[in-house]
Formats: sequence, structure tokens, C-alpha cells
Amino acid sequence: MKTAVSAPPARRPGGPAGRRRPGGGLSGRLGPLGVAAVAVAALLVLAALLAPVLAPYEPDIGSIVQRYLPPGPEHLLGTDQSGRDLLSRLLYGARTSLLGAAAVVVIAGVGGTLLALVATWFGGRVDAFIGRVLDLLFAFPNLLLAIIVVAVFGTGMAQATVALAMAYVPYTARVLRSVALRERRLPYVQAAELQGLSGVTVSGRHLLPNIAPQILTGAAINFGYAMIDLAALSFLGLGVQPPTADWGLMVSQGQDSLLQGYPQQSLLAGTCIVVAVAAFSVIGERLGGRAAGGRA
Repeated sequence: MKTAVSAPPARRPGGPAGRRRPGGGLSGRLGPLGVAAVAVAALLVLAALLAPVLAPYEPDIGSIVQRYLPPGPEHLLGTDQSGRDLLSRLLYGARTSLLGAAAVVVIAGVGGTLLALVATWFGGRVDAFIGRVLDLLFAFPNLLLAIIVVAVFGTGMAQATVALAMAYVPYTARVLRSVALRERRLPYVQAAELQGLSGVTVSGRHLLPNIAPQILTGAAINFGYAMIDLAALSFLGLGVQPPTADWGLMVSQGQDSLLQGYPQQSLLAGTCIVVAVAAFSVIGERLGGRAAGGRA
């Protein structure tokens, strides 16, 4: 008498066990522009981590007699209106700018992923309820919703980060829900259900790994947008508070200096934001193309 043995869940084509595409290697998949973007992002992260070592001066300490000094041997990028070294403030500003954006991406990614998986797996009324809540949040632009939350709970980096993450959750959840819903209908999920695996197990072992490329792609792209929005909140005085070094705050504080003919602070900080956003956007775009190519 033969014993029936249930077949293991079918592996999705293009998954970890799928065939490899030509031109293996990260550099071949990202292309020259993608590799350059990764290098720039790595340099920014390294500069932020090593800011205490690389910064020649304390970022928050200045001197009135050293206001608006031009670039020179003592101050490579000059000084600001308070006599503070601009290079030191840019290095330390990278820490708040990158850390804040990373926190927004992580919080929004975790919250959006959980909502997407719950809505996909349970469907019906649960999916409809989550969809209505997301639609309600969609009615508010990201920055406006963040400003409302900050106005209620107070200003500061932590408040701005949480507020912006709440504004990013609907977008993350909506994109991941559509991807997870497509995965939910594939045969390998149905095979796992027939084996008696729970929804948590199927979602954790199968759905989550297969939507991971979209999660990473969205995280890389949202990182750049989060940097811009956090800089905007700091520019409006709702994010990082002085005298803490932050790129968005430096752009704001450099307005008066700009009108007086000293554009260095705003120009340098703004350039750092543009370079960082461009680098992470390119990385997200290339990761998105790689994920789409893996489905072929």
C-alpha cells in the first residue's frame, strides 16, 4: 500500500533557486551608474560614521571674530555666520540627515509590510478596512500630514521622523499589497496551504521573501524622498533644532547669509542633499530594474 506524500511548495521562478541571469555580479547588474551611486552612498555613510574623527572642529562651537571666513588652510570650506566650521557641520549634519531618513524608511517599511501581508492574507472585510484607512491617509500629502503630527506632538528630530514615517506607511502598504496579492494567488502558496501551514508561516517563509526585492527597491527610493521631506521640516523649524548640525537646518540658517553675499552654507548643504537623494534614487531605480528582470 502506497502512502501519499504531499509535494513541497513549488519554488517561484526567478527565486533564490532560479537560474541566474547573464552578467552575474553586483556591478554587472547595477551598471556603471549604479556602481557610482553605491560608491557615493557608501562615502556619505562612511563620512557620517567617522564624523567625530574627520571633523577638524566641534560643529556647534564658533567664534564671532571668525564669522564668514573664506575657505582656507584652517577652515577648508570656510565658516558660517556664527564662526562655526562648515566642513565639521556638514560631516555631523550627515549623521542626522541620513539617520533620520533611515529611521523613516525602516518604520514605514515595517508598518507597510505588515499591513500589506495582513490585508492580502485575510482579504474580505479586513482588506477593505485597511484599504479605507489607507485611502483616508492618502487624502493628506506627506509633508502636510507630517506637519500636522509634529504640530500636535511637538518639534524635534524624533517627532519629525515618526510623523514622516506615518505619512509614508500608506504608500508602502499600497505598493506591497498589490505585489503580495499577486503572490497570494500563485500555486506555491496554495500548495503550502494544502500542507496545513498557518498564515503566519506561509507569509513569513514564502510571501515575505518573494516581495523582499520590492521592499528593498521602495526603501532605496523612499530614502531620498525622506531626506527631502525631513530637510523641509528642519527648514521650517519643525525638525532638527539648532544648534544641532543638519543639512536641512543649515539651508534654513544660511538664508540671511545668502542675502548678504555669503552663499556657502546654504549652497554646500543643499548640494549634499541633492547628491545623496540622487545617489539613493539611482540605487532604487537599478534595484527595481534588477527585481523586474529576475521575473523574466
